[in-house]
This record gives sequence, C-alpha cells and structure tokens, in this order.
Amino acid sequence: MLKLSSSQPDFAARLKALLAFETAQDPAVDAAVASICADVHHRGDAALVEYTNRFDRMQAASMADLTLSRQQLEAAWQRLPAEVRDALSAAAERVRRYHEKQLAHSWSYEDEDGTLLGQQVTPLDRVGIYVPGGKAAYPSSVLMNALPAKVAGVGEIIMVVPTPGGERNDLVLAAAYIAGVDKVFTVGGAQAVAALAYGTETVPQVDKITGPGNAYVAAAKRRVFGVVGIDMVAGPSEILVICDGDTPSDWVAMDLFSQAEHDEIAQAILLCPSADYIAQVEASIAKLLPSMPRRAIIEQSLANRGALIQVADLAEACEISNYIAPEHLELSVADPAALLPQLRHAGAIFMGRFTSESLGDYCAGPNHVLPTSRTARFASPLGVYDFQKRSSLIRVSQAGAQKLGRIASLLAHGEGLTAHARAAELRLDK
Repeated sequence: MLKLSSSQPDFAARLKALLAFETAQDPAVDAAVASICADVHHRGDAALVEYTNRFDRMQAASMADLTLSRQQLEAAWQRLPAEVRDALSAAAERVRRYHEKQLAHSWSYEDEDGTLLGQQVTPLDRVGIYVPGGKAAYPSSVLMNALPAKVAGVGEIIMVVPTPGGERNDLVLAAAYIAGVDKVFTVGGAQAVAALAYGTETVPQVDKITGPGNAYVAAAKRRVFGVVGIDMVAGPSEILVICDGDTPSDWVAMDLFSQAEHDEIAQAILLCPSADYIAQVEASIAKLLPSMPRRAIIEQSLANRGALIQVADLAEACEISNYIAPEHLELSVADPAALLPQLRHAGAIFMGRFTSESLGDYCAGPNHVLPTSRTARFASPLGVYDFQKRSSLIRVSQAGAQKLGRIASLLAHGEGLTAHARAAELRLDK
C-alpha cells in the first residue's frame, strides 16, 4: 500500500497518478455491445431470449419463461426468515423516508400585469432498473433505485435481473416486492439494457435506465443514452477517510477494507496528520487482512490503488479531499461539522467515528448510488430528482405582451430572425 506525505516535492504528481483511472472504452466490448443492441432492437423478444440462453445458460422457450409476476415476488418475500424480512423492511422505510424529503413540487408566480411564470414538476412515466443477479445478492441496489422512483411518482418500474443457470435470489426478489417494482424480467447484460431502451414485444420501452452492471452493461448504457436517459456510468468504488488520529485503528482499517473488497481496482485512501497513527492503521491492516474472506481482492486493491497519506493538518486534508472528490468521504474526527464548510466535492459524507460507510450502503437512508472517479465535482447521488422532470410555465397576459413583445422584437431583429420578431409584433396593440 502506497505511503505518501503532502510535504514531498512530487506529492501532487504522485497523487494525480494514484487517482488516474483509465475510463477509455474497450473496443472489443463496444463492438460486441453494438451488435447485441442492434439485434435486440431489430428482433425484439427472439433476440433477447437467444442471448439470455447463450450467456446465462438458460433454456427459455419464450419471454414467458423469463417473466416474474408480483405473486412470485411475494412468494420470495414469504420464504425469507422473519429477521431478514424485518431488516429489509427497516432499510426500505429509512430509504423511503429520506427520499421523501427530496420531492420537488410545482410552483408559479404572477407579474403585476398578470403574466404567470412557473415550473411544473412531473414524474417520468416508466423507468428500468438494472440489478446484478446470480449468486450475488444486491437487495440494497433494488431499494436504492426503485424507492426514489416510487417516491417521485413514476408510473411503472421495470426491473431486469439476470439469473445465470436459472438461479434466482429470494432476497433480491423480496426487495423488489416491498419496493413496489411492477414487472421483473430475468434477463441481464447488454441485451437487457437494449430491451429496456428500445422495447420488445414483451419488455416495455422505458424513459430512463438506472443501476449498476459490468463492462457490457456500462457500454450498453452509454450506447442507448439519448434514446433513454441513464443515471451515470460508474467507475470503481472509492473511500477516503480523514482521521484526526483518535479513532481505533482497527475501525479505520476495516472501513478501508469495506470498499477495497468490491474489486481489485477499488480505491481506499486515508488522510491523517499523525505519522504514528498511520503506522497503527498499517499494523491493523496487516493484522486483520488474513481473516477476511475476500483477502485476495482487498490485498490487490490496496496494492493497486490504496494509499496512506500524512498531511500537515485537517485543513490540508480537506483541500486534498476536494481535489480527490471521493465517492464516499468519512470524517473520522472529533468535530466533523466543523470541517463541512471546507468540503465542496464528495458523493456522500459520513460524519463522526461511529458512522461507518457500510451503514450508508444499506440502511442509513441516503442513496448509495454515488458519483465516482472525481465526478463528484459536478455530479450528485441518485435521488428523487432523477425521476422527475421540470417544464417551464409561461402565460403572458395582454398587457405583458406589450412590454415583452417590444423586447423580443428588438432582440430577434438583432439576431436576424424576422419571423420571431413578427410573431411578437403581431400581438402588440395597434
């Protein structure tokens, strides 16, 4: 794991190199995805069934074999142990309650002459959420994508989830049930994204696609953007911990592991003013790593992109954090609120020693779909606002048309757009 100090002459260059992540698309993946998307667009259900059988080792005769009813989702819910149902319900309620605070509403006001201006907020008609499937269980992804859409008032939520070898995960299906997902299709990969974007005889065309996936899913989302909206094309998971040196070092080490265990290119970084504390965290990493089931992945992730960085003070830590613009930022300090005014760029900020990032992944309430790869400089977490649209409202009174018409006429003539000018002039009192 890389050890750096902000006092090193080449620190800026080494930090930039540490953060560099190759986002260029793989031409082979792009070519395969382009072919799959075109085929699904052209042949619909037939292509979708064919690719699902080929890639997911299925033997579906038609889309009827790849469609789950609400009754099947409810049955999955009923099969779960009571304590798991309770945990899923508690997480869903917290996520729902948080996102209800984000709900935007229509508004308007009138000028003195009776002209009305405003904004009408409406939900999307139909959205598609992509959920990884197979042996992996990501019920949290279902909740984080479906519940904001539900709160926004989206008319219909379509979920796609691959089931390689026919293996269905009850936890994922139960999450779809309590989140209010309307339709579930057991398809995945680029073919599922294409089906949602273009529609097939069975899969309805959606207005927006959200949710995580592999390189093929990401490439497909890029390709269909414009036909439909997408949430983002996410990079590897990240965590940045700013610590004052007083948090138990085992806690911080495990917090770094919590993102490093995602994959070998995930990133975990610690910023701390104390060299002694950094050494303690290093010792905790060495002590705890052998007991981790995903040790090999964590080890590779920390070696590839992890870092322990000594800074001059917490103020400098905040400056460096703003440059990194991390997906997850933990403030493991005595007074986290005091640092907030200095922090501008982060997907989610976890305040205080007891606020582990993993709580945010599952049940704290805020969304865990967050901007990565420094995109927190301009992007935000997934939220209700991603499932709402805004339309401007303009109702000009006769009196208002006299004032605005003259302004518009002058500006339109200045741009050489005569029809624009005359459309305004025709409404002027003679």
